Amino acid sequence: MQAPETVLNGKNVVVIGGTSGIGLATAIAASKLGARVWACGRSAEHMEKAREATAGKVELVQLDTHDDAAMTRLFTDIGRIDHLVSAATGGTRTLKPLIEQSEEQFQAAFGKLWGYAKVARIGAPFVAQDGTITFVSGAPARRFKPNMSALSCVGGAVENMVRCLAVELSPIRVNVVSPGIIDTALFDWMGSEKTERVSAMTQGQLVRRIGRPEEVASALVYLMLNGYATGTTVDVDGGQLLS
Repeated sequence: MQAPETVLNGKNVVVIGGTSGIGLATAIAASKLGARVWACGRSAEHMEKAREATAGKVELVQLDTHDDAAMTRLFTDIGRIDHLVSAATGGTRTLKPLIEQSEEQFQAAFGKLWGYAKVARIGAPFVAQDGTITFVSGAPARRFKPNMSALSCVGGAVENMVRCLAVELSPIRVNVVSPGIIDTALFDWMGSEKTERVSAMTQGQLVRRIGRPEEVASALVYLMLNGYATGTTVDVDGGQLLS
């Protein structure tokens, strides 16, 4: 039996949106399992923090998920990709009722979907036939709350696109992980009130705490390793869908 720390030995893993939050946790997890990892992100600030967090064990690439040419160059340089993950936000999300959003605001949220579509379209020819493509959606795709219509619609579209791609790209396996409330930079704007406000947000869940990026990363790694999982959504949301 292969040792756990070597299960990804010899594998090339690319994580788009891999310099912060869930993406960075996934890049680190894959590296610890023996993979050669490329973590891509567009923020110079995130790149610098990722450099400290990865201690040179992950290759960092400044890349925008909407930059077709740069993504093509990267994938061409790598050659064969065993596992391609995209956790990039890719769009601007407006948190208000649908009818109060402008058309431009609502459309902007779908930058995430277009970004994922670009990753799949450009990346698929480089992915090994026994490899994987995995995306990240979110609990709002199926757990509706006020002011989250844009997030819900985009998340639902991502999850449906994954099922389509699983059929069209077979035998490449395509899946999606749907996280709940996770402790990422998304909540940093709350400042000193973060702990109290996040606690209030999660009290209605079955697991009454915020999730950790590493817990979502473990689901992304699971989908790399489980050769029988495709076209599926894995929920890591503390029971949010049931509460």
